[in-house]
Amino acid sequence: MNRAFALFVIGLAFGGGIGFVLSAANDVTLDGHVHADDHQLEHHAVAGFSGTGHDHLEVLDLAESNAPTLAVQITKDPDQGWNLHLMTTGFTFSPANVGRAHEPGAGHAHVYVNGRKVARLYGSWMHIATLPEGVVEILVTLNANDHRLLSVGGMPVEARAMLGQ
Repeated sequence: MNRAFALFVIGLAFGGGIGFVLSAANDVTLDGHVHADDHQLEHHAVAGFSGTGHDHLEVLDLAESNAPTLAVQITKDPDQGWNLHLMTTGFTFSPANVGRAHEPGAGHAHVYVNGRKVARLYGSWMHIATLPEGVVEILVTLNANDHRLLSVGGMPVEARAMLGQ
């Protein structure tokens, strides 16, 4: 009886571990939310603000008077890959407050390569080790602490860079 219980506990541990690994590999969080759809963000989805209804695609429309601005520059790294530089005004990166309530002028950025989310950015520089062959579009959006996309007059606060034209 003791041995059967020990085998049962071992089975639970391995089964739970395998389930956790499979969930993580498929972008499912502990609360059951699937992030895979958030990563596949086409140009029209950003411009049209269509999405799953989750905060990652909801919009926070700001007044023009206190709206941040964003510009991006991408340059070849002398060693390997690319360096992405974000230049903002009226915006402060706030990594300690991610997932918390919106604070005007604070938040983080989302970085997309050819419509696929590749990173959440908490500062003005990012190194991208590799990019796909051919024409590549880098899209960066500014987001509130609660992940809502910042916009002004219905237009997202975003910047684009094209490579390989």
